[in-house]
Amino acid sequence: MKRDVLAEADEAAERSAKAAGVAIRELESLEDLSAAIGVFDSIWAPDSGNSSVRLDLLRALAKSGNYASGAYDLASGSLLGACVGFFGPPSHAELHSHIAGVAGAGLGRSVGFALKVHQRAWCLRQGVRVVAWTYDPLIRRNAYFNLVKLGARPEEYLPNFYGAMADAINGGTETDRMLAHWDLRSELAADACAGTARPASYAAELARGAVVALSAGPDGWPVIGAREDAELGGMPPDARRASGTSVSGASGGTLLVGVPADVETLRVTDPPCATAWRTALRDVLAPLMADGARVTGFDRDGWYVVSADAK
Repeated sequence: MKRDVLAEADEAAERSAKAAGVAIRELESLEDLSAAIGVFDSIWAPDSGNSSVRLDLLRALAKSGNYASGAYDLASGSLLGACVGFFGPPSHAELHSHIAGVAGAGLGRSVGFALKVHQRAWCLRQGVRVVAWTYDPLIRRNAYFNLVKLGARPEEYLPNFYGAMADAINGGTETDRMLAHWDLRSELAADACAGTARPASYAAELARGAVVALSAGPDGWPVIGAREDAELGGMPPDARRASGTSVSGASGGTLLVGVPADVETLRVTDPPCATAWRTALRDVLAPLMADGARVTGFDRDGWYVVSADAK
């Protein structure tokens, strides 16, 4: 590893922390680790009597040299966010970033970004090449953060990976996840951490001949494959899905796979619609990725750009 790459990563971490108004440091004491769990619980709000992470497990992970950090507000000293990861097999030179979150008081300040940029710099100094984590591919803001703001790339679609989780975010629904890999030495990651994001463009991809594989109909329900919006509005969900064209066997080109604007609200206001989106995204994206297609970008308005030519 060249010194300039390490220095660049450290400088990016310092800049992002300063911009967010936080100091990021590793968590070691029981008090700090307990405060981190408090942050996580304030976000996920697990069932009474449970917690997002056990204190004894978090203590063991930190003591054994894994990654546990917190973002402390420079003005008040309060903990605004935390991130925890653990190492994979030695031959992989990989860290799995298991949980990260920012409390309500830290939202809108890029605290989460500062935590991840710190994680990159820390990992590079440990000889780590890749950081991996999972995220819900239906949550648009998470996809944009992971793929655009950080420059990570999806590696695998994992249906119902954690099983049903009864918390405020997952709401007892099936937990499909995207496994993302963050190549820490890549130009994409370095540029992203320096503040140069590379969002995809839905309009530009369409102009280049991309095909829409999943989108929202006029009533907000998912529509798979080619369709005429005017004809599908008001159709029952099964008929609507059946009218789409299967894309799992696409032989090449670029596909655009849409996700809803706010699936978390849908889970509360229209659970059947939210479930339909989960099923539709799984039906479209899982077989594509299993067949070798690669997600190459994400548009801010909620479109995965998928290259079937990468197979």
